[in-house]
This record gives sequence, structure tokens and C-alpha cells, in this order.
Amino acid sequence: MSEALTELGNALAAGRSDAVLATEVTKTGELAVQVSPAALPDFVEFIKTESNARFSTLVDITAVDYPGRDKRFEVVYHFLSMYTNQRIRVKAAVHEDEVVPSITAVHPSANWFEREVFDMYGIMFSGHPDLRRLLTDYGFRGYPLRKDFPTTGYTELRYDEVEKRVVYEPVSLIQEYRQFDFMSPWEGAEYILPGDEKKEEAAK
Repeated sequence: MSEALTELGNALAAGRSDAVLATEVTKTGELAVQVSPAALPDFVEFIKTESNARFSTLVDITAVDYPGRDKRFEVVYHFLSMYTNQRIRVKAAVHEDEVVPSITAVHPSANWFEREVFDMYGIMFSGHPDLRRLLTDYGFRGYPLRKDFPTTGYTELRYDEVEKRVVYEPVSLIQEYRQFDFMSPWEGAEYILPGDEKKEEAAK
């Protein structure tokens, strides 16, 4: 299988040398292709119609945040070929303020996937028919899957029994809940965790 995927990767790189930056076969048995962002729609159309590929099923679109990189985000597309029973992973590295071309014209099912990536990471897609938040609430601030987004968030949403409505409040946590002591009792912590008595019993 890996040899077939390697051959396919070489064929795609040769057929679309203007778009493909690199190819590799991953440990999970998938062909990963690094593509320039501007070439995404044309390349996706190419692997959908190319007779040796026919990746006609869009499985998912997601992203990965690498804050230390110059190109902070990597947009990742997963495709399946129902004809050859092969999978391909198309990746495009983009800057934080870079706009990625939408592939909804090639795969209409990309609509909600791209909206989710926009909602979670703040990545914009040009040519998208309805690019707005999908999972978070109206007026939500920030992008939850960015590495610099606080785990507590900024706003707490709850139903108020007195006012009989949903209210929004700034997150307020006392400091003791922000500091975590990961020491075990064997490292000098003064508290005893449930089950620690078994250690004492085993020592007898």
C-alpha cells in the first residue's frame, strides 16, 4: 500500500508541480501532500477528477495552530477515494492574517467545515457563500482552538433563575483554582489521595 501511495504522490507532484510543495506517506498509511494555499481549489478539483486518484469524498477540514511558526496555521483537508479505497491528506500552511480560498465550489460539503475552522481558529476563507460562526454563540470573543486562548474563556454563560433568562458574565476564578499542584504524595505533598493507603499496606 505504501508503495502505491508513494507512486501516487509522485504522480500528483509531477502532474501539478505548480501546486505541490512536498509529499509523504504517513505512519497511518495516508498520503500527505503539502500544497500552496492559492492553488487549493484547482488542486482539489484535480485530485477529484484525475483518473488515477478520484478523491471524490471530502471527509473533513480542520486546522492546527503552531504559534512559533512564521506561518502559524496549517489547514488540513482529508479526502477519500471510494474507487481506490485510498486516503489523502492535503495541507496548506498559512500566515495568521492570510485568507484561504474556499473549496465550496468543488465540494459544497466544505461549507460547514470551513465555517467551523473560521469559528475555532479565525481563519478566513475567500469565496465562501456564508462565512459566519457555527459552534460558538453570537458575539463570542476569540477563537477557542488557538493555543493562546485561555482554557477558562472570557465569558461565562448561564441561566439565571431569578431573571428567567440567559445571562453573560465575565469569567471570575479565584487564584487558588488557577494554580495546580501536580506533586504526588511520594514527592513531598502533605495531602493524601484516595488509594494511597494501599502503598502503606504493601510496605508492611
